[in-house]
Amino acid sequence: MNTAVGTTLDHPPIGLVVEALAFAAERHRDQRRKDPASTPYINHPIALMRVLCLEAQIQDPLVLCAALLHDTVEDTGTTPQEIEARFGRAIREVVLELTDDKRLSKAERKRRQVLHAPHASEPARLVKLADKICNLRDVAASPPVGWDLGRQQAYFDWAREVIAGIRGTHDRLETLFDEAYARRPG
Repeated sequence: MNTAVGTTLDHPPIGLVVEALAFAAERHRDQRRKDPASTPYINHPIALMRVLCLEAQIQDPLVLCAALLHDTVEDTGTTPQEIEARFGRAIREVVLELTDDKRLSKAERKRRQVLHAPHASEPARLVKLADKICNLRDVAASPPVGWDLGRQQAYFDWAREVIAGIRGTHDRLETLFDEAYARRPG
């Protein structure tokens, strides 16, 4: 892959989204989801972009790029500086809003998502909604290996708590979230 790609100024909006997709695919190339099929991780950011673009009619390249890149800093060796150099400061800022601090315990990271979600920028809230929609759909359809019913239900309930703090962001995404939540196991 060409590592000398420029910044947002070098691409038309759709080109920027394609570049973010290629970058995310390269960075997540060896990662797999925890579902029984061990699906490629890149399917997750693509699913977010699909929900945003096709189901919620959101065409903003900033939001779509942030959706594709939302886990790169958290789950790969990607630095915030790399995101900014390739995609610009605005996309870096949204990605960082969506990035959990992996040095913290899982319980603390989850608690902070609940606390910080209401204060996130609108682009970050849109990506957060799409992320939770996709995760609920995935857990309902094919839960991660080793997740018993209680853990699945706890995930659904925590996701609902996160989204409660950002209600009023986007009607269609909130409806999609509610539809996904209605499939809560048990």
